[in-house]
Amino acid sequence: MPIETVSKNMKDRIRIASGQGFWGDLLTAPIDQVTKGPIDYMMMDYLAEVTMSIMQKQKRKDPKLGYAKDLIQLLEQILPICVDRNIKIITNGGGVNPMACSEAILEASKSLGIRGLKVGVVLGDDILDRVDELAGRGIELKNMETGERLDSIRSRLQSANVYFGAFPIVEALRGGAHIVVTGRTTDTGLTLAPMIYEFNWSATDWDKLAAGTVAGHILECGGQASGGNFSGDWRSIPDLAHIGFPIAEAYPNGEIVITKHENTGGAVTLQTVKEQLLYEIGNPKEYITPDCVADFTTIRLEQTGKDRVRMYGVKGKPATEYYKVSMSYLDGYTSFGTLTYSWPDALEKAQKADEILRTRIRDLGLEFDEMRTEFLGYNSCHGPLSPKVENLNEVVLRVGVRSHDYAAVERFGKELAPLILTGPPSVTGFAGGRPKPSEVISYWPALIPKSAVTTQVLIQEV
Repeated sequence: MPIETVSKNMKDRIRIASGQGFWGDLLTAPIDQVTKGPIDYMMMDYLAEVTMSIMQKQKRKDPKLGYAKDLIQLLEQILPICVDRNIKIITNGGGVNPMACSEAILEASKSLGIRGLKVGVVLGDDILDRVDELAGRGIELKNMETGERLDSIRSRLQSANVYFGAFPIVEALRGGAHIVVTGRTTDTGLTLAPMIYEFNWSATDWDKLAAGTVAGHILECGGQASGGNFSGDWRSIPDLAHIGFPIAEAYPNGEIVITKHENTGGAVTLQTVKEQLLYEIGNPKEYITPDCVADFTTIRLEQTGKDRVRMYGVKGKPATEYYKVSMSYLDGYTSFGTLTYSWPDALEKAQKADEILRTRIRDLGLEFDEMRTEFLGYNSCHGPLSPKVENLNEVVLRVGVRSHDYAAVERFGKELAPLILTGPPSVTGFAGGRPKPSEVISYWPALIPKSAVTTQVLIQEV
């Protein structure tokens, strides 16, 4: 199945579909996006801050790992469809090993009998091995929130990745890539890149870049913009079981229509789009990305039809001279355990069990940086603000500890099971053995001059 090369003329519009909002998102969503209606591109966002450290651990165990393996299994299903319909895929699923991810994609393509597939690979974001060299050049990578020096956690550093933007992806598309695989690229850049490429937007057309960035922000969380996790009238959202992920219908002048495929569940409304726009933003006048600074206060929205929201009027400002660096480090150990207490007096029993557990912990001389108790079914969401409830049918006691002392955390795990026969009655729900310590990974955000980092774009072909 060879892929034909089609000459490129500027289109009057393109449709960019959201296929994944995080690593572990709905596996059927990207299949629906490429089969249930017309699209030109599909962006797939797999990365979060802690995801990079998880992938780095996988790569240390096996140099061929460190990327989203789910992506390969998915592509084995949809590649023939994407080739037939000329749908291009852009994803940061390469994690900390984009080259290995690309090679796995090419192998999958070969096994499917597809020839001529080009995979663009964006490299250069992983600077873990360069941290000391950069420090020697005066680039300290201080914590941008606390001002702490990196020296304080340098020996425990697990990952360090620069947030690249859209333009390395644009370079890969200009090189003929049908699939672009990146490492730590901004979520918004995955959507912005095809607009720059198809409409030939300038790198200094800040308003258009800001519009594409806002569209990327809307698409980056998958079904959240089309009715998933909707905190308004969530009962009014139809057929969430078959939710249609959002699509950005983009135009050369920077206007965007957020929509979804017909005959899919969910809803695209002013309310669902506005709620997603407010997700994870700080100063709304300065949404900073590597590509531009978008002013969210200038966004104008208009419902133009069923499941169609027009976005226009977005203003942008010049990009900064810095990239953000996402770093993670080992910050001790944690352990959690649960027991379930049943009616009558379920809450009182669970509270007594917690009191007994804490007394025994003190008697053993164990100390923790944190020890927290939640009563699931009563206060796990709202804590001390929870209204008092009488005669609960059941309560799950959940206790967790955190410490840099592995032995203390391990011993905590041995104190939960004894409560079954030495604490209040009517207890159940203890399964899977003693809770074991697990590593705590903490986040360290920093800034790095763009001049200190070089991107590399490779094009590989079957």
